[in-house]
Amino acid sequence: MAKKSKKREAKKSEKTEDRLSDLPDSILIHILSMLCEDTEDSKEVVRTSVVSKRWQFLWMSVPVSLEIEIPDDCCFGPPGKWERHVLDYLNSTNRELHYWRSCHKIRKFSVNCDSSDTERFVKDVHLWVYFASKLANVEHFRLRYEGAYEFPQFAFKNTSWRKLDIQLGETLNPSANVNWSGMVSLSLRYMYLTDGVMEKVLSGCPNLECLKLYHFVDVHRLEISNVKLRKLIIDNSETDQCDLSLEILAPYIQNLKILGSCREIYLRNVASLVNAVLNFEFDCYIEEEDTLPRMECTCLKELFHSVAHVEKLELGPWCIQYLSILELEGWQPPPSSWKFLQLSTTLRQLDFPGICSFLQSSSDLETLVVDGYRESRALLLRYTNTDEQIRRFETHDFNCSFLHLKTIKILEFSVSVMPLVKYLLKHAVVLEKFIIAAKYKKSDLYYVKRAQELLSIPRSSPQASVIFSYR
Repeated sequence: MAKKSKKREAKKSEKTEDRLSDLPDSILIHILSMLCEDTEDSKEVVRTSVVSKRWQFLWMSVPVSLEIEIPDDCCFGPPGKWERHVLDYLNSTNRELHYWRSCHKIRKFSVNCDSSDTERFVKDVHLWVYFASKLANVEHFRLRYEGAYEFPQFAFKNTSWRKLDIQLGETLNPSANVNWSGMVSLSLRYMYLTDGVMEKVLSGCPNLECLKLYHFVDVHRLEISNVKLRKLIIDNSETDQCDLSLEILAPYIQNLKILGSCREIYLRNVASLVNAVLNFEFDCYIEEEDTLPRMECTCLKELFHSVAHVEKLELGPWCIQYLSILELEGWQPPPSSWKFLQLSTTLRQLDFPGICSFLQSSSDLETLVVDGYRESRALLLRYTNTDEQIRRFETHDFNCSFLHLKTIKILEFSVSVMPLVKYLLKHAVVLEKFIIAAKYKKSDLYYVKRAQELLSIPRSSPQASVIFSYR
């Protein structure tokens, strides 16, 4: 009886194994790929090779994600212990890379070297860059190096990378032509670039779709002729350096973000632009009380002309403050065709004349979002005061009808914004939804009172509904 039982179990086991064997490779690989979120998960996938012969080499076809990280706190503690820890980690990592190169595809390979003693890891980082660019089929390579590391020349020729995100603290300097023909997304952070380097890089990325530049210096003219490159992000928001002076020529760009501090920005030939986010501030110093920063005002006027044709525009608090200053001088924004407009402002009556003047030029507007933002108005207060702005807002002729405005959304709603609300309800003749989005949930009684106030305001659109929501 015992022998028969063992035979039945053996047959059952064979049948189970046959079921797994009958599954196509694509299904098994898909199952395994769902387990690969990081390096440890990828190691677990490799361990499935012992399940059966059917699974022995499947892991090689699974797109894995790998990460090498040397944290800053490794530099603390007893020197001997730290040395052993680092040596063991590096030896283990380099041994693992030997078999990871057998993978048909590595989805993402990240190297993070945050140690304050980065110089001792230069050779290892060099090896890892070589692995990512020459030995393995890596799709997304991400390198963070806190010290100064010169990106090796051999890495400028790679056709498997689809995404590259590097932070070096050093000059990117290809000595020959760049060949990143597979690249669709490129992010460059905290490095020295020049106009010539950017020209080489862009010419070597014919399939590039997205370019992100963070905290870079020495680029003054960025000319983008790549037909497929549709998204550009310029971000200088996490640095004290405000010497960015940039001219952008990008006829095929559709999405543009400019963030952070700079000296001046000019847009030339951005005819294909659809979405623009201008959330920057010019680093200007004004010596005299009654002196306007002329260069900044001129630059901002040109920017508004350059983006007048976009469908979606988002403005940061600095731009809105300058709108109010320009409005005081009598400047009128150019006629625009944007359908979506988001204004990040303080929601103070000090800004209302400038906002209304800007809205008068937005005859095609369909959606307006006003986002509450805490920001100093010290510069604007040099030329006017709150009482004067209230008087001007109440007496100035801002008459215009918003013939297409259907949705208004105000974030961080407060009583101080009621004059602007009255103005919008009065002139939005086809308004359908007026949304109030609060950051914090308050009592139902509070919102009932706010709703009653809003419903009591004269409206040009009888079908406009008031909706309360939370962010």
